[in-house]
Amino acid sequence: MYASIRRYKIKTGEKQKLNRLVIDEFVPLISGLPGFIDYYGIDAGADYWASLSVFNTRAGAEESNKLAADWVKNNFAGLIVGPVDITAGDVVVHKTVGLKTKAA
Repeated sequence: MYASIRRYKIKTGEKQKLNRLVIDEFVPLISGLPGFIDYYGIDAGADYWASLSVFNTRAGAEESNKLAADWVKNNFAGLIVGPVDITAGDVVVHKTVGLKTKAA
């Protein structure tokens, strides 16, 4: 498995708008990529928002970063402050406990 974490600084007060756009528009896109396993949107406190994407392959995770960059540029660029911080790599420890899908 391969994972990508993207961390964004967003303009104050825009988290709910971002959450809704991600649920309605981005999740259907990313979940259609080959090798998709999971996607999580994270309220990272203050004016930060992060996402975690998990794929079966490195290629899928790398494609998700390209997709996210294009999507943000086309749909949310004016609300992002500064560059995105991306951390990606092979998943070396993993445990899953029957989580249910939940959207904020």
